[in-house]
Amino acid sequence: MAEKEKRGFKYWKEKFFETFSNDIGIDLGTANALVYIKGLGVVIDEPSVVAFNNKTGMIVAVGHDAKEMLGRTPEHITAERPIVDGVISNFEIAGEMIAYLINKAEKEYAKKFTLFGPRVVVGVPSGITNVESRAVRDAALDAGARKVYIVEEPMAAAIGDNRPIHSAKGTIIVDIGGGTTDIAVLSLGGIVSSKKLTIAGDRFNKDIENYIKDKYKILIGENTAERLKINVGSVISKKDRKGMVKGRDLVSGLAREIEISSDDIKKAIKPSIDVLIEGIKEVIETTPPEILSDSLDEGIYLSGGGALLDSLNLLISKQTKLPVRIVSEPLMSVVAGTGVILEDIEKYKETILRDEDEGPIQI
Repeated sequence: MAEKEKRGFKYWKEKFFETFSNDIGIDLGTANALVYIKGLGVVIDEPSVVAFNNKTGMIVAVGHDAKEMLGRTPEHITAERPIVDGVISNFEIAGEMIAYLINKAEKEYAKKFTLFGPRVVVGVPSGITNVESRAVRDAALDAGARKVYIVEEPMAAAIGDNRPIHSAKGTIIVDIGGGTTDIAVLSLGGIVSSKKLTIAGDRFNKDIENYIKDKYKILIGENTAERLKINVGSVISKKDRKGMVKGRDLVSGLAREIEISSDDIKKAIKPSIDVLIEGIKEVIETTPPEILSDSLDEGIYLSGGGALLDSLNLLISKQTKLPVRIVSEPLMSVVAGTGVILEDIEKYKETILRDEDEGPIQI
């Protein structure tokens, strides 16, 4: 009886907190950061870029405004991504970005009266270290969060796409983000086998920059390369699309405009695509045969912005001999998963990363 009363008190206590606080989910990606608020959906979608003044140490801009500064800043201002290749490269700047996202969500989008800090679920690249996990948690707590839960992105992506992660029937998911590709086999609420590659959207952009520099002797920037990848890029030559690109001629030093074809993009990113597919094959080879047999029907699920690269799903299917499906909302699957977790923390507590210094997850 006492245990029932205890559970009842805990339930109503949490309901009281929920009434006067928000639940916020954050996809802390290398390329983009997305924020979900319970009851409102995704309210923020901004680049994971922070610009700061080297002289004063003050933050100048975050998100879209900061990304526009990449490659354009004077010496005293630096614009950088705090997460590089799935690793937090600057803990202080990463903390500033997390605080910015939480505060903006609380002030600009949350409509209800609040007395307490929000519960926050943060999606992070797989394989994050305990030090990095603690840094993310501390940054969110410093920004006013009441409770913070950390979940790996491939798990969140599968949850966001309503995959049966608690089932014994396995799920293979490949989350192709900006800095990393997370390949994971999920079963019974956990990760059976996984691999993280630093082959993802940012690498494709760099491949395109280098290819145009070597072949056409034109220097272009990261944003220009990304636009080419999105508008012209394909991994299988079907119909050749073309796009115009402006850059600096390395011979004359002057501005120059040239035409780039989808065949150019295919050749530029082919080495990286080959490494990506080999990584997927390696994970499949280490997958238990029972789970692999499930995948003959279900196949592989692609999420993340890289899943939208033209014909990538067809090429992976051809190489792995498995069906390949793109999740319903590849750009939103991780942040959608954080939202699902917030709806029932108890149900998904096994998917939450535990801080080794804090003991079991406290719901």
